[in-house]
Amino acid sequence: MIASLSGSVQFIGEDYLVRDVQGVGYKVFVPVPLLLNQNTGHTLSLVTHLVVRQDAMVLYGFENNEDRHLFEMLIAVNRIGPKLAIAILSALDASAVKRAVLNNHVEVLNNVPGVGKKTAQGIVLQLQDKFKGEDLLAPISRMDSADADILDALVALGYNIVEAQTAIQSIPTDAP
Repeated sequence: MIASLSGSVQFIGEDYLVRDVQGVGYKVFVPVPLLLNQNTGHTLSLVTHLVVRQDAMVLYGFENNEDRHLFEMLIAVNRIGPKLAIAILSALDASAVKRAVLNNHVEVLNNVPGVGKKTAQGIVLQLQDKFKGEDLLAPISRMDSADADILDALVALGYNIVEAQTAIQSIPTDAP
């Protein structure tokens, strides 16, 4: 098992990095926020999770053990594969996922592209007990229908969910 990689970023793809580790290029799929903060030639250390399938061996990389552990918990949920788990971690940080699960905010998870209502409910049901007792920040606010409509429209226009949520959060609360 490849548990971590440290080396320079050789190439940045749409949803992955190619890492040069002593002359060997490793293709590592990473969450979008991590991807956006990288430059080629930059040295980076990642903790990784190797998924071995019949037809491929795929590496997924994370900034820290907490994110990797959450990824491993997500892929243990029914209907969640590695690509969908990365999509969830691309749209929401670890604390937002945990707050959504603990506060039973299915709609927060449901706003991630590829996560339907039943899958979001499954995530909440299967992970709630695993997060019990964790000290989290203030509860995540429920997204009202107007914000959900704006989010859907921005995603339909081609913005990724992280950009769309950032834009919504920057709207003043007293805006008409």
